[in-house]
Amino acid sequence: MTAVNYIQNIPFFSIFLAIFGGIVTPVLGNGKTAQKVNLVIVTVIGILSAVLLVHLWQREESFTFMMGRFPAPWGNELRAGPLEALLALCFCLVMALTLTGGSRFLQKDVLPGKQNLYFTMIYLLLGSMLTLIYTNDIFTAYVFLEINTIAFCAIIMAKGSGESIVATLHYLVICLLGSGLFLIGISLLYSITGHLLMENIQQAILDLVQTGEYAFVFAVVIGMIIIGISVKSAVFPFHFMLVSAHSVATPASSGILSGLVLKSFIFLNIKMFYCVFTIDLIRSLKITNVLFVFGLMGMVVGSISALKERRIKHMLAYSSAAQIGYIYMGLGLGNHEGMVAACFHILAHAITKAMLCICAGGLIEASEGNVGINSLRGAGHRNLVAGIGFTVGGLSMIGIPLTAGFISKLYFATATIYSPQKMVITLLTLAISMILNAMYFIPSAIAIWSPVDKKAKIPKPSRAMQYAIGIFIVLNVVLGIYYAPIIDMIEIGIQLLES
Repeated sequence: MTAVNYIQNIPFFSIFLAIFGGIVTPVLGNGKTAQKVNLVIVTVIGILSAVLLVHLWQREESFTFMMGRFPAPWGNELRAGPLEALLALCFCLVMALTLTGGSRFLQKDVLPGKQNLYFTMIYLLLGSMLTLIYTNDIFTAYVFLEINTIAFCAIIMAKGSGESIVATLHYLVICLLGSGLFLIGISLLYSITGHLLMENIQQAILDLVQTGEYAFVFAVVIGMIIIGISVKSAVFPFHFMLVSAHSVATPASSGILSGLVLKSFIFLNIKMFYCVFTIDLIRSLKITNVLFVFGLMGMVVGSISALKERRIKHMLAYSSAAQIGYIYMGLGLGNHEGMVAACFHILAHAITKAMLCICAGGLIEASEGNVGINSLRGAGHRNLVAGIGFTVGGLSMIGIPLTAGFISKLYFATATIYSPQKMVITLLTLAISMILNAMYFIPSAIAIWSPVDKKAKIPKPSRAMQYAIGIFIVLNVVLGIYYAPIIDMIEIGIQLLES
């Protein structure tokens, strides 16, 4: 009898545990119980991901796990390497902290009878994101892309207001556009190659490229798949769906959207680059150049829109659009170093933006529900931890040293050395975007720390929020100082994807 390899079962068990949590949550007593169980399950998945990360990083290896022991073309596989395990760990950590920090808002914004259902959707969302990270099958990726979209639409609508329904429809329409392109692309790809597993598709593509067959069709198919995923990840000019979603969602939901959901789509794009089409084919078709242009435009347009915005939630939404632009700019550089910088920025932005969303919720609460930046004057004094967290998050978004955001921008700048033809425009856009970031984050920080005579009674900040924001701050600074091991994990993970 073959011995069970417990390490290789971790990806499947993590996904199974997330989905199992969604099944049992509706029968739990109330929302508070559901949240406690959720914290336990997400923590267990995070610990498993950490064990997998250490194991694969130390050995500098990856593996594929055949589901049910059915071979291709009927079987399904999961793939795990250091990069996948690192992202899974980050996603679990950020989700646990975001839901903990935003627990008071969840209890207030979501009707008591529907809080269990909210956490059911959270489990489905986590399970879908883990699947997108680990899957080695493009049809499975499509299925869980749709589960992800449906689950998050339910999370946006959790308040049950008319505005939340409109925002959900806006988000759904854009996501369905991306899903449609992706589905048509993988259908054509399957009709050409006869495979759904990523490695098998890649080998078939390499064989056909050598013969020159389907050259134009491949260009169309690859474009549809990459663009479809990019649309779902809110790349410019499809970033406007973030604004409506952020404005009505509870702070925890906003943090999960910008910090995690969009990043799972981006990582699926990265897997398509390396595991399906090969990075050389992507470069030869100039797809990296297209992503580079839209990334640069997203950086500038998102930052300008955030600068003009006077409502804090809308400002953070446009800021997320700009940061997504950073990631696509790194992918568009088309070199190993740009990919490393993009992956690091996925982690840095996940930690920072989730913290900013929770802090924004605390500052709004300390200002009697007012969302205008001018109405937040003195909010930092009334909610000290949220004020400090927002300030640290803003400094990280700008790229101030000793923060995670500084390291990612430093690596983006360094990566341009290996793409000389794109160096000048990249460095110039980086500088402009950082200046624009400072122009809207610094005035916001000044506003929340401005002294004001505020005598209205406000609720005392919850300990859960304070602890979550405190851990977020520590993680941000630690990532900005002790970043070398993380960079090493990312580099090894990308090298394994390339091989």
